[in-house]
Amino acid sequence: MGLAEKISSLEATVGVMGLGYAGLPFAAQFCRAGYPVIGFDVNVERVRMLSEGKSPIGSVSSKSIAELVEKGRFTATSDFSSLASTDAIAICVPTPLTKHREPDLQYIRSTAEAVAEHLQPGHLVILQSTTYPGTTEEVVLPILSRGGRVCGKDFYLAYSPEREDPGNPTYTTASIPKVVGGIDKRSLDLAVKLLTPVVEKVLPVSSAGAAEATKILENIYRSVNIALVNEMKILFDKMGIDIWEVIQAASTKPFGFHPFYPGPGLGGHCIPIDPFYLTWKAREYQIPTRFIELAGEVNTSMPYYVLRKSLDALNDRGVTVRGAKVLILGAAYKADVDDPRESPAIKLMELFEERGATVSYHDPHVPKIPSMRHYKVSLESVPLTEEAIRESDLVLIATAHSAFDYPWIVRHARLVVDTRNATSAVTEGREKIIRA
Repeated sequence: MGLAEKISSLEATVGVMGLGYAGLPFAAQFCRAGYPVIGFDVNVERVRMLSEGKSPIGSVSSKSIAELVEKGRFTATSDFSSLASTDAIAICVPTPLTKHREPDLQYIRSTAEAVAEHLQPGHLVILQSTTYPGTTEEVVLPILSRGGRVCGKDFYLAYSPEREDPGNPTYTTASIPKVVGGIDKRSLDLAVKLLTPVVEKVLPVSSAGAAEATKILENIYRSVNIALVNEMKILFDKMGIDIWEVIQAASTKPFGFHPFYPGPGLGGHCIPIDPFYLTWKAREYQIPTRFIELAGEVNTSMPYYVLRKSLDALNDRGVTVRGAKVLILGAAYKADVDDPRESPAIKLMELFEERGATVSYHDPHVPKIPSMRHYKVSLESVPLTEEAIRESDLVLIATAHSAFDYPWIVRHARLVVDTRNATSAVTEGREKIIRA
């Protein structure tokens, strides 16, 4: 039976490389569509948890994983030799930046090498990791083509970016349209066929490069507009104008305006990182990317703006930052998720600690700050008690989790710095609130 026939009958075994925030939701969705799925990850502890029916991330429930494992629809392994028993492979590995803010493709390359080692005739490989246009053709294709293998004949290769939005109850893995581009027509046709039962809508584009560029454009669009409102926030703060009121008023216009909201900086794996993939690639064509780079500068500077506002507020109350007790609410990069990657909250923890403050944090979704390449913070979430709030010189709201009781927090705090407009409805104790 050929690959197309296996896909049509949902007998094609799908391998998902990388079982993190992007890969695991998609692996689960492949299972729900009816495909048998083997998940691969180098993290042995993560594989152990999944094999026991426990989910390592909040966006996929342990109950759903346990059901899939029990039914035999999903298995997890660190043994890449099992790739040989798959028919299609989705690569969902991280694409971080180096310390020089250049693309770090080590995970894509190493994963492609593992796939190439076990590649079988007729295998379909789909790269899903967000990256610069050209990666699929210039990096992955040559690795898979070693030994004289020909794409479109011996194997098939496509690109289809992940479009996850953790914590969004409206748009799920299944309901978000899936863009896909192939290295050749046969690769595209097979990728579309594989993905059609998985999501509500599949959108084929002319090439893998066009699909790669689509995801990059989406994230740059958000980065630039968030930078705009962050810059407006700083200006309007000096002018005594409430940026949140202005955005709310502007949002009443039924055309020509889409609201974006300021914050303490950008977080998550996509928006703080992906735009720099394109600025790096643009140098090859000697094309300046001023908007992208300026947006990156503005967004990267926001934790320092919040720090300055906080230090000024402490000074106004006769408190020096050295020795001050700072309680940060939220470590995740956005509300009601458990993902702390690139979170500005962690950058703020680091900045306060560097200046001698005693820093603690509370986050119901992030019990411990995980080890990260760019941060040295090593903290565990503390209980959010009245005593913890009263003893803090500063309570800083970095993530607006819905579980927080903001009136109660303000009532017991000495000073609150709100970076998310989370206290907008609080009436008692507003003199203690500084918005930053």
